[in-house]
Amino acid sequence: MSILKVENISKSYAKHQALNHVSFEVPKGCIFGLLGPNGAGKTTLIRIINQINGPDEGRILFNGEPLSSKHIAQIGYLPEERGLYKKMKVGEQSLYLAQLKGMSKADAKEKLKEWFERFGILDWWDIKVEELSKGMAQKVQFITTVMHEPEFIILDEPFSGFDPINANLIKAEIKRLAENGTTIMLSTHNMGSVEEICTHIALINNAEKVLDGPVKKVRDQFKEDVYDLQFKGDMLAFTNSLWVNFELLSHQKQDGSIVARIKLLRDARVNDLLKTVIPIVEVEAINEVIPGMNDIFIRVVENPDRDE
Repeated sequence: MSILKVENISKSYAKHQALNHVSFEVPKGCIFGLLGPNGAGKTTLIRIINQINGPDEGRILFNGEPLSSKHIAQIGYLPEERGLYKKMKVGEQSLYLAQLKGMSKADAKEKLKEWFERFGILDWWDIKVEELSKGMAQKVQFITTVMHEPEFIILDEPFSGFDPINANLIKAEIKRLAENGTTIMLSTHNMGSVEEICTHIALINNAEKVLDGPVKKVRDQFKEDVYDLQFKGDMLAFTNSLWVNFELLSHQKQDGSIVARIKLLRDARVNDLLKTVIPIVEVEAINEVIPGMNDIFIRVVENPDRDE
């Protein structure tokens, strides 16, 4: 079942088409990557989901109901443009934001203490926000985004400005929240993070959705029957054995062995490749080359007609 259903959303500003009939669904409990180059329309869509702006056409369903003001309390939003009051102390500001989201002061204080302890920042309570680094402030804002336990969380570039250790901390918390049933939409340019934690994606380019679905299915869709075969033996004899059903794309030496990248041609199968080369060389391993999200992103954005 979907928690969010985007149906035929269009939005324009003056002569600029920000979104053009965009549709996709976000399954409950998933970590959903909203991807696209700068200016593709991601931020416009996020603002519509948060009811900051309205669409020109289309609608959004939240848990099967038309999105309305009653759903605001069920959505947490961490914008890319961070916004904390610099002169306030971390603790008092966090309490203030929690109460804006409907929490009582006592409940908010208890929940904040738990989060601050988990992040190792209990001693920040009486520090002014202006004394925090960008990464430290982002930790605080992440906590204030999720502490009221919304059903759906939107994180816009949540890893920006974090060192690897703190980025991994946030990733771990995102995974933990998803495991506990929270649905998370992640807008990011970090394709490594997408592969690491996202279960589903939608890719927007030039105001239109060009790709969506489970990450595994999307990656499988872009496979090209390419394999890395590791072997020991004579490279020339190996190359000559390939003949017309296989194309040698590249090869390199690795720890006393050779790793050859081979593309299958003319409906050849991997077993056909093995039958061909096993009499010639000593095969040690073979692995299918599955494109990463970064490669897929570049292919779809730079060559939109190629994979249509």
